[in-house]
Amino acid sequence: MTKLANARRIVIKTGSALVASGGEARHAWIARLAADIDTLRKRGQEVILVTSGAIALGRTGLGGSKPRLLEEKQAAAALGQPLLMAALSSAFDPLGIRTAQALLTLEDTERRRRWLNARATLETLLASGALPIINENDTVATDEIRYGDNDRLAARVAQMVGADCLILLSDVDGLYTSDPRKNGGATHIPSLDTITAEHDTMAGEANTGSGGMATKLAAAKIAYAAGCATAITEGDRDHPVLAMENGARTTWITPADTAEAARRIWLKGHLTPEGAIRVDEGAVTALLKGSSLLPVGVIMVDGRFDRGAAVTINGPSGQLIAKGVSAYGSVDLEKIMGLQTSDVERILGYKGRPAVIHRDDLVLET
Repeated sequence: MTKLANARRIVIKTGSALVASGGEARHAWIARLAADIDTLRKRGQEVILVTSGAIALGRTGLGGSKPRLLEEKQAAAALGQPLLMAALSSAFDPLGIRTAQALLTLEDTERRRRWLNARATLETLLASGALPIINENDTVATDEIRYGDNDRLAARVAQMVGADCLILLSDVDGLYTSDPRKNGGATHIPSLDTITAEHDTMAGEANTGSGGMATKLAAAKIAYAAGCATAITEGDRDHPVLAMENGARTTWITPADTAEAARRIWLKGHLTPEGAIRVDEGAVTALLKGSSLLPVGVIMVDGRFDRGAAVTINGPSGQLIAKGVSAYGSVDLEKIMGLQTSDVERILGYKGRPAVIHRDDLVLET
């Protein structure tokens, strides 16, 4: 499948039922998934794995019964997360793949400052060659601040890192016109280039499990808006990811825009400036050529804002050049404006980001 083969960055999501059974890790299945990810990485593709399973593995430490109270679920997650990472590491270590754990809560992808921190961490891990393994931080997340399912978490991660492809490994092989387990006449839908209310109805009728088809379609909408293609396919098979390339039944939901184009549309339409940064002519020239904004090019800071705030970038005479998300708050930015990046740590006492506004967080207005 060319959508998978051509993807530069891929987020794969798997659920509890695939990685665990009867309170034990499904080591053989995890090993086959690891082999698939190894194949993707060897052909130059970057991969992030989002997986549930901590509560399923940790509940045996609480007597084995399914936890129902919030504190029981959180305790089970605390017991099970090390077991989950141990099972995954035992599959990836023989392949020479270093694994890195990242536990996220809803606020990590909804608040700009925390979003920047989380994205920077994941980008650094990918650049180092590690495999980021993400789960919701169930030990601290309350019902009010939870994703509720890792389908949506995976979609937010795909959006955050600018992924080209999101793979949702499910208990069914895609979207049907109705639940195929109840209606033998249900028709499989192999591809969509838009998501309508009719598809929402189909997904509702085919809802299975706590992370059923409706939540997968909701996740696909998030990815769609971010320019990321989504694949929904059966996970409980040998080599579930590579099986898609070999013709295994899958529903592909493909947006018209690329991830980069979608990000720029979002930046242009959804950022409400909280302050302004004035830059010199050299910075204007660099920005127009696609560069990031560095401290040396900043000549004035207008307004008070925190790190992660949306700001306008104006030229030396005040003309609007761009809009973006600042990696520095106004107080720190005033201290380092006009300086070389190498001087930032000496002035602020911490290393900070190389750019005031990275080019991925910036959209030109001219």
